[in-house]
Amino acid sequence: MFLMATSAIGPGFITQTTVFTAQLGAAFAFAIVVSILVDIAVQLNVWRVIGVSGLHAQDLANKVLPGSGYVLAVLVVLGGAVFNIGNIGGTALGMNAMFGMDVKLGGAISAAIAVAIFLSKRAGVAMDRIVVVLGVLMISMVLYVAIVSDPPVGEALRQSVLPDEVSFLIITTLIGGTVGGYITYAGAHRLVDSGITGTEHISMITRGSVTGIIVTGIMRALLFLAVLGVVAGGAVLATDNPPASAFQHALGDVGVRIFGVILWAASITSVIGASYTSVSFMAGFMGRLREQRNLLVVGFITVCAVAFLALGKAPVTLLVLAGALNGLILPVGLAIILWAAARRSGDLLKGYAYPKYLLVIGILVWMLTVYLGWKSLGGISALWG
Repeated sequence: MFLMATSAIGPGFITQTTVFTAQLGAAFAFAIVVSILVDIAVQLNVWRVIGVSGLHAQDLANKVLPGSGYVLAVLVVLGGAVFNIGNIGGTALGMNAMFGMDVKLGGAISAAIAVAIFLSKRAGVAMDRIVVVLGVLMISMVLYVAIVSDPPVGEALRQSVLPDEVSFLIITTLIGGTVGGYITYAGAHRLVDSGITGTEHISMITRGSVTGIIVTGIMRALLFLAVLGVVAGGAVLATDNPPASAFQHALGDVGVRIFGVILWAASITSVIGASYTSVSFMAGFMGRLREQRNLLVVGFITVCAVAFLALGKAPVTLLVLAGALNGLILPVGLAIILWAAARRSGDLLKGYAYPKYLLVIGILVWMLTVYLGWKSLGGISALWG
């Protein structure tokens, strides 16, 4: 649950939420509500199908449509790598905000910490505990800032159902940044690797999928309120680092340090989640290397860290664009999951009668993701240009 949630809460998540709050103001609340509802519908289906089948998404896809698993794996791994470069950049900026450390040194140290986790003898346990602790820390600190900034909560609640402005690109970006790309499968693959599969665990699978999205939604809402309180007061955020600017306006220099802790925690947990999930897609096709998964994760982190050191920090536009593109990839993987759920032949779900209401909800959400993706293509082109 926390692996999925903290995978979604990364530097892109923080940047997107801040930029969109400054752009839409209280109307951004509507986009948050819509994205949470869509995210829950997506994860209910993804976790249920993967959890009952006991198969990783790429293996399930190959059984449904031979070859599609390889396509899905390539999309997810490439997207995970791009995000991971941004995640390492986020850890670097977090270190800089906390200690004034050079960004390249901060990124290298953070990558080394992530590598050390996967080199430990109990890597799985260490990963699970670290993402829980850092997840709670992030939410607690953002809650504090949200209280201090004194946002117009009543106006935000009104606009969550009656918005003054609706942006398809922003909704698609939020969905893509929360359940798009590798994030869609982070928690579900962790369940499979932990042996929590089959119909006997359906209640646990369902509870985990919904709770993970709720945790992410709480973090998004609190960060939105924290930034809304700042911009509603007339502050203008710096364009080079909007989140840090918002926290500084709210709490002064102390706010920058708090922002550094939040950004580093969000980024390092996303490095862990992106690397673990991306490698879970690669390992399935590597036979004997499957038993050396932790070493593959170490290699993935190292490659991304080297890329970050070569490229420098990821710009704000790239982080927003990556979330939007992940929103376009989402319908591909979701279609395969729903196809597996709807099949009458084969034993992918081990004789489990998939709930029709869940399948219908999944199909409706899939149609919505396709529509939103199509509507946002123009906005993505503008960002790219």
